Amino acid sequence: MPLASESAIARVAQGLIARTLPKAEWTHEAHFAAALWLLRYRADLAGPEAMRALISAYNHSVGVENSASAGYHHTITIASLRAAAAHLAAAQDQPLPAVLARLMASAQGRSDWLATYWTRDLLFSPAARRDWVEPDLAPLPF
Repeated sequence: MPLASESAIARVAQGLIARTLPKAEWTHEAHFAAALWLLRYRADLAGPEAMRALISAYNHSVGVENSASAGYHHTITIASLRAAAAHLAAAQDQPLPAVLARLMASAQGRSDWLATYWTRDLLFSPAARRDWVEPDLAPLPF
């Protein structure tokens, strides 16, 4: 079910922060909903290292190991934050549900969107999971 209200988006983001969001609700759309909310309302938590800490702690709270092959993925997080920030900037002051709906209808709304920019081997390497790794197929458009 799409996250179609400000309160639903806020619940996801605040659940991430509080580590109370059920693991089953941490979907592709929820990742972007949280990113948009954090960028708009809690920019202090939307920087690369703050996001690393936030997501790693959330993963730990739901039993997901953060390792070289599982859990937190820095390159995916930063690429997704850049995509969310670009959509948010283009939308200016529009409500978050409208921004999220447009983002999810865009190329980034597809769960495989990063395959346009990175080879699978590079994107899922331990180096890309640990730190930002530049795309090897095409530059990000934002």
